[in-house]
Amino acid sequence: MKKLLLILGLLSITTNAQVLNHKKEFTRQDSLRGTNNEFRNWWDVKHYKVNVEPDFSTKSIKGTSTITFDISAKQGSDLIQIDLQEPMKIVHVKLNGQEIKEFKQDGNVYFITVGKKLKAKDNLLELQYQGNPRVAIKAPWDGGWIFTKDEKGRDWMSVAVQGLGASAWFPNKDYLGDEPDNGMELEIVTPKDLVGVGNGRLVSEKTIKDKKIYTWKVVNPINNYNIIPYIGNYVNFKDTYQGEKGKLDLNYYVLDYNLEKAKIQFEQAKLMLKSFEYWFGPYPFYEDSFKIIDAPHLGMEHQSGIAYGNKFKNGYLGRALSGSGWGLKWDFIIVHEAGHEWFGNNITEKDVADMWIHESFTAYSETLFTETYYGKKAADEYVRGTRNAIQNDIPIIGVYGVNQEGSGDMYYKGANMIHTLRTWLNDDVKFRGILRGLNKEFYHQTVTTAQIENYIAQNSGLDLTAFFNQYLRTIDIPTLEIKQENNQISYRYTTIVEGFKMPLRLNNSEITIYPTKDWQVLNQSIIKKVSDVEVNPNYYIKTSIVK
Repeated sequence: MKKLLLILGLLSITTNAQVLNHKKEFTRQDSLRGTNNEFRNWWDVKHYKVNVEPDFSTKSIKGTSTITFDISAKQGSDLIQIDLQEPMKIVHVKLNGQEIKEFKQDGNVYFITVGKKLKAKDNLLELQYQGNPRVAIKAPWDGGWIFTKDEKGRDWMSVAVQGLGASAWFPNKDYLGDEPDNGMELEIVTPKDLVGVGNGRLVSEKTIKDKKIYTWKVVNPINNYNIIPYIGNYVNFKDTYQGEKGKLDLNYYVLDYNLEKAKIQFEQAKLMLKSFEYWFGPYPFYEDSFKIIDAPHLGMEHQSGIAYGNKFKNGYLGRALSGSGWGLKWDFIIVHEAGHEWFGNNITEKDVADMWIHESFTAYSETLFTETYYGKKAADEYVRGTRNAIQNDIPIIGVYGVNQEGSGDMYYKGANMIHTLRTWLNDDVKFRGILRGLNKEFYHQTVTTAQIENYIAQNSGLDLTAFFNQYLRTIDIPTLEIKQENNQISYRYTTIVEGFKMPLRLNNSEITIYPTKDWQVLNQSIIKKVSDVEVNPNYYIKTSIVK
């Protein structure tokens, strides 16, 4: 969940998580973070093993991050880049069991001298780290570690670092295009009176003196910002769901005093799974189970363990989101954050500039959930209501190679773009096939915008080049101009990119018009007045009557 700015009348709701600055000038640090450079492009992360022990009193953490990697291309440098943001420090390095003393910090990056005699496979880079990580000012909007207290005054800790990056707290290859193919292991060291919860499945729980060590394991690829410890006075309850791939284990961890509320509210998870498996295909992480975890912030899509802080209310903290009323029928955080399991976690962007792939489809999942349980009319009303949030400030796609996302319009302008495409396609069987096909074709992969655009174009049979250029790469919304001279009605598009020719079905009729940048005459005897030209409202366009 990144940037949501929703205006409901005079009410504004902002739910952006660590929004990256839309700056116009970039530094070497931006490039080091955002580029698959010569210090990154020759090695492939296979597995992370992360040990972390927080100290609430000092707001510090320490631990070890062990990276298993293979050589994947000709080695371009004898230096390897590891990301760890200041003020965190790497204090000790081992490579394949041998201590390395040659490593140098450069801002938020460490360059470690590894030579050129590495093994082809299964190199082990062990990085001991410590320090006071950035503390989130207002998670998840401003990212970092969260050191807070629950309602009973007991320690409660977690992390929210989407956008900011996992390197805010542990050393890693902080590049979205390289996920650990063989998953990760997260070892959480806590005081013995607290419970540590992580992604995936709990594989061991040990007590050593006054501490406990909880080890969690994920077997599927996972993007770095989704690797998250939750530490608090948690209690656990379980359920199962019979899905497309068989029995899916459901695990819920909530603070002890929230147990009864959670048992009722989290029943919606099964409704979500039924809807999204229908539209998107099987839940992508059966092997790692599905969890919802009580979090000290609103919510995040942490893979197989989504963060939940919606106060056990429907809507968005109990408020209507689209203004249509339909969003009050279901829990926004359960639906939206779980939608990311398919778009964001299963299919992951290579570059943060392409974050629309995560957020546009997930924002549209809210519409599809509404449709599943309340019908197509309700879904149409919901998605059209979200247009109040659209700013058209900057393009949805950001700047490549410098860790910069695009506009927050990636949420609901993106959702309305998808709804517009669906309306143009006018074939819901084919549309559903495209959504499921995306999750099958790019299963557990990192992708580019071009890959997504090409797949949709090929499987829809539509020429979508200008369509995607219009909605993703400009801030201009196509405007249908209509004019009447005597008994003649004419129409054309304005504010369009070259080649934009999306046909439009008129509302409550079988008439389709084919506007271009040039004026055309509407040859329909049943339409006598320009005011009778009413376009299907599910297209996200503007209309203007020219006097």
